Amino acid sequence: MAPGDTPFLHSVLRTSDADFLAALGQASFSWSIAGDTLHWSENVAAVLRDIPQASLSKASEFSKLIEPMRAIRNDAVLNSTATDSGEGVPYQIEYGLRASTSSPVLWVDECGRWFAGADGRPSRAQGIIRINNERHARNEQLLKLSQDDPLTGEFNRTRLIAALAEAIEEAGRFRSSFAFMLVGIDHLAQINDAFGYEVADEVIVEVGKRIRARLRGGDLLGRFSGNKFGLILKNCSVDDMHVAAERFLAGIRDEIVPTRSGPVALTASIGAINALRHASTVEEAMSRTQEALDLAKARRRGSLTVWRPNVERDAQRRVNIRVTDEIVTALNERRIVMAYEPVVAAVSRQPAFHECLVRMRQEDGEYSLSPDIVPVAEKLGLIRLVDHRVLELVVAELAEAPHAQLSLNISPDTTMDPDWWASIESLMRAHPGVAERLIVEITETVAIQDLNDVRGFVTRLKNFGSRIAIDDFGAGYTSFRNLRKLGVDIVKIDGAFVQNIARSSDDRAFVQTLIDLAHRLGIKTVAEWVQDEESAKLLQGWGCDYIQGRLTGLASLTKPWAMAAKPAVAIGAN
Repeated sequence: MAPGDTPFLHSVLRTSDADFLAALGQASFSWSIAGDTLHWSENVAAVLRDIPQASLSKASEFSKLIEPMRAIRNDAVLNSTATDSGEGVPYQIEYGLRASTSSPVLWVDECGRWFAGADGRPSRAQGIIRINNERHARNEQLLKLSQDDPLTGEFNRTRLIAALAEAIEEAGRFRSSFAFMLVGIDHLAQINDAFGYEVADEVIVEVGKRIRARLRGGDLLGRFSGNKFGLILKNCSVDDMHVAAERFLAGIRDEIVPTRSGPVALTASIGAINALRHASTVEEAMSRTQEALDLAKARRRGSLTVWRPNVERDAQRRVNIRVTDEIVTALNERRIVMAYEPVVAAVSRQPAFHECLVRMRQEDGEYSLSPDIVPVAEKLGLIRLVDHRVLELVVAELAEAPHAQLSLNISPDTTMDPDWWASIESLMRAHPGVAERLIVEITETVAIQDLNDVRGFVTRLKNFGSRIAIDDFGAGYTSFRNLRKLGVDIVKIDGAFVQNIARSSDDRAFVQTLIDLAHRLGIKTVAEWVQDEESAKLLQGWGCDYIQGRLTGLASLTKPWAMAAKPAVAIGAN
């Protein structure tokens, strides 16, 4: 025993203490660093079963059994940068012990203190080891759950993204390339509806297995989202990408998936990108691959689309960014205004009401028209904001002009927007008598999407006292039976059929039939895009109630009911 060592085994720890430690799965030790010797409490054999006695007597031999990092004890003690002030320096480490390659790993917590010699360097250490196999197993399981998808066992999204970042960094360092793919299971929502989520889960698991079976060594697979798997294919050229994709697609579609509810036939679509050629960041790789997958599903499900640069698409995106900024700025600066287009009685040609059309005043004083604003706002998710502002403007105008009757168009998304409903309810309560002079126009496309939802929308508005018009009628497939169920007040016949009735017998027959059927149901009719007197006379003869278009006046910023004598300024059609 080296000078200064503590005879920890016999003189410090009594037998009863050793029994107590053994019951806790613990053993104590004293380590002479200078002599490379370990002294253990007499219960060590019961705690460290199957560990040879020869390996327990010397620290260097004991370290040979440690994994995964053999030097962990030396790093904690010998390589410590701490200073011993006389009370020792505490440390705590965790490691595995394996007596032989065929033996199971014994996971150990070691908690101790090292003490410095005269030179200030570690001279001896003493402490306790404790077996923690159960805790280690729990930690391993938690780590696995944090990194792997619990359904498929593959990487989860977080771990997949981390692997993608590592692949990009590696490709940049070695000037190599790889492919990133998203494999999307087609029609998984329908499988959910038809068979239930349990069967859909079976399908997801099976697709993961089929992809896994067709991967090369070194390729990575993870579950990107509900119905999508992400793949990282190392050293994969563009040609290799196509070959690999067909291998995955065929593996998914060629054999049915047996499930508890019976066999299910599947296809999948793939979006792919070559990195670093077309994606140098994780964000670019994910967004562009998702874009390619969406395009594959739109073009032909069950196929591959590889992302490639597109000058027109990139230019359009720059335009979208600019227009988004313009719309938001115009809303904030109150530059969204209304233009009013008259809808006149077919016989008297007197205005029955005015349709409100959105205009955006630009910084140079010019105005953007509805076709320049609404489609872009719908595409970019801004239409809710525009519709809210239009509602405020229309209600304010109705409140200010007691004799005005106005109609406004709302987008499909707004019909189910709870915030829009909250606004209109608040505005109607604040301005009694306004609702009866308001007509809300919804497109025929909205009317046929979900009849029950739209019926509820119509009922709530009619309870306020407002009227409902179906815009662009004839372009879709709404039956008159549905119109009667909805309880709409007005149908506006799509101008595409009206504008040529003076020259087209087919259009004349179609429009005349629509007018006749609407009258039989007690629904008023408006003919849009009336451009000449001949067409107006035909519509009047067929019993059309109202006409609208170039013949009777285009949209104007001037309020027709205003007392000002200045003439109206036409600023274009809607």
